[in-house]
Amino acid sequence: MKLTIALILALQVSVCVRATPEPDKELVEKYEGLKATFIKRLVVAAEKLKEALQPLLEGSPTGSQAKEIIEELQKSPRVQSAVKIISGVASELEPVVEKGRLSLLGVYGHYLRPYVGEHLDKAIKNIQPVLDTVLPHEG
Repeated sequence: MKLTIALILALQVSVCVRATPEPDKELVEKYEGLKATFIKRLVVAAEKLKEALQPLLEGSPTGSQAKEIIEELQKSPRVQSAVKIISGVASELEPVVEKGRLSLLGVYGHYLRPYVGEHLDKAIKNIQPVLDTVLPHEG
């Protein structure tokens, strides 16, 4: 029984100590470019949605009530405190998230990319024209 526990602990330590592979610089750059484009797409879509909804909300009583509620929430000290706390937690977690992202890119680049990288690249290139039509990244 003691030997089994010792072997399990040794295995856990060896797995934890094992470093994840470093991602290729080219893979990180490609990922960052795709991520930036995706975020631009979301920002443009949000702006278009806001532009489309704004005239509808301005003319309706529900829209003016919603606007008043949002303005009151923005003035609330509780909401302002919550925003500050969430912003602080997000900024504290950013390095951890980045390290996890780089670890996942390293694992993908080392273990999966040789097998699925070409297919994934083709899929991304094939879907980009569709996304450019449906969800453009430039206004």
